[in-house]
Amino acid sequence: MVQKVPKVKLSSGHEMPIVGLGTYARKADPAQYRQGVEWGIEAGYRHIDTASSYNNEVYVGEGINNKIKDGTVTRDQLFVTTKLWNNCHAESDVVPSLKDSLARLKLDYVDLYLVHWPVSVNANGGDADIDYLETWRGMEEAVKLGLAKSIGVSNFNEQQLERLIKAANIKPVCNQFEINPTLTQHKLVDFCKKLSVVPVAYTPLGLISEARPEFNGLDAIKTDARLGDIAQKYGKTRAQIALKYLLQRDIVVVPKSFTKSRIAENLELFDFELTQDEMTIVDGFNINHRCVPANAFSSFKNYPF
Repeated sequence: MVQKVPKVKLSSGHEMPIVGLGTYARKADPAQYRQGVEWGIEAGYRHIDTASSYNNEVYVGEGINNKIKDGTVTRDQLFVTTKLWNNCHAESDVVPSLKDSLARLKLDYVDLYLVHWPVSVNANGGDADIDYLETWRGMEEAVKLGLAKSIGVSNFNEQQLERLIKAANIKPVCNQFEINPTLTQHKLVDFCKKLSVVPVAYTPLGLISEARPEFNGLDAIKTDARLGDIAQKYGKTRAQIALKYLLQRDIVVVPKSFTKSRIAENLELFDFELTQDEMTIVDGFNINHRCVPANAFSSFKNYPF
């Protein structure tokens, strides 16, 4: 069954589906990216999230274009996001970088273009120390040229977001950052909402989806009986409960999967509602743990954490 996903209105006037398909993977072959996107669109995803740094735009674009060609969707039914990488933060580099992404995606425009991180990187991998306000001028140019319908940021903290909004001619429509039951981010989420910036959660499952050895001892959420009881009550998985928790906080979620059944499962979130007590239980898993600490940038001037 094709799921119909509600949308949220952005400050730009455009609408974003509240569940998107994430496409980042540490390792995947081209066929997995392409197939995942095709399965996602067939299941009902209309929001596809990629980035130049994922090195998969070509394959994500193939999946999108295959489903347009076979009549499953039209381009205007899709909401496609990509992101500017840290080595293209000079104002003059932004539009060329987006044009490169569009060529790889084989699209005329993206619905959303994000500044992936507030940090900038030089050719040697060091801190280029480019002010993100300069970068934003290039982002605004992308909107004026019709290459991006909306623009936003990712991984910006409160101070960075506030400073950007004060200087911007076109305000960021969203801030995409890590939010999940083990990193609840209430303060930043509330701050975004106050500024009419939509919070978008990447890694929305947190430690549910992580199996790295360094997380041993931190994965109570996978085994906690209370979460299991909630999942059983609604006939859902633990992951679906975690995603619903975020949706009920008015946060857009971008879960990733390359498994057909899980891709579909991650959309099956609209036939139940968590009680306030259940929301409190899920909220209680917070341990302020980042799955994506971006330690490589920790010495950079604009490192957000």
